[in-house]
Amino acid sequence: MIRTRFAPSPNGPLHLGHAFSAIAAHDLARERGGRFLLRIEDIDGRRSRPELAQEFRDDLAWLGLSWDDEALQSQRLGRYEAAAERLREMGLLYRCTCTRAEIAATATKQGPDGPAYPGTCRNRDIDPAQSAAWRLDIAKALALTGPLVWFDEVAGEQEAHPSAFGDVVLVRKDEPASYHLAATVDDAADEVTLVVRGMDLFAATHVHRLLQVLLGLPVPTWRHHPLLLDETGTKLAKRRGSPSLADRRRAGEDGLALAHALRVHRFPAGITLGGSLDRLP
Repeated sequence: MIRTRFAPSPNGPLHLGHAFSAIAAHDLARERGGRFLLRIEDIDGRRSRPELAQEFRDDLAWLGLSWDDEALQSQRLGRYEAAAERLREMGLLYRCTCTRAEIAATATKQGPDGPAYPGTCRNRDIDPAQSAAWRLDIAKALALTGPLVWFDEVAGEQEAHPSAFGDVVLVRKDEPASYHLAATVDDAADEVTLVVRGMDLFAATHVHRLLQVLLGLPVPTWRHHPLLLDETGTKLAKRRGSPSLADRRRAGEDGLALAHALRVHRFPAGITLGGSLDRLP
């Protein structure tokens, strides 16, 4: 049975981009006779606001969406630690104390989400008492797995190229797991068979595919959808103050009508749909 999920982080209110993604995941599950999961990704340290989880539920219900199951990342900390420990025992993780500024100053190439980590701490001896993140040695990991592929329903079969990121952080200094580790472990725990999300996370799938092999996890199919863009051509984002669903709901807007408009790609003034993956070479 197909299982999809919508997995927002309660560090800010949902906006139209979230609604578009939630509707896509919900509708695919319903059209194919499957199940739709709501997962609250609430391990973002001090940025997480527990009260927003209920607001998210209210927003989704306002849009006419229903979900069959619900999960909280904060209840899975043991799973993340077990996954990280397995990778440590395999000799694939190393401690890193580099700051973002140091990485930016020493990186020799750009990765999908910024400067690619150049491996500064890979062979360093770091005081065990010093606060540090844990990074995955991508080259060593790929030497174990060999070439990997994954499948996107829109873009087709993809060769996995996780090395584009450099050695990614899997356990942060101040959080139990990075997005890469938590999302990979969660999708397996939730038995997600189709990962529906925005194409801004397309490149992250290369890392997730590698982690699935290393951790012995099942491999889903992916479907990356286009993003909603504002009048500047930039994706909608919480940190840029994109109008929230909660504000629209409290102002008396019709949520069912809004959901229908998003389904037929009729967007509010200034909002457009970005490019599609079906145009990838």
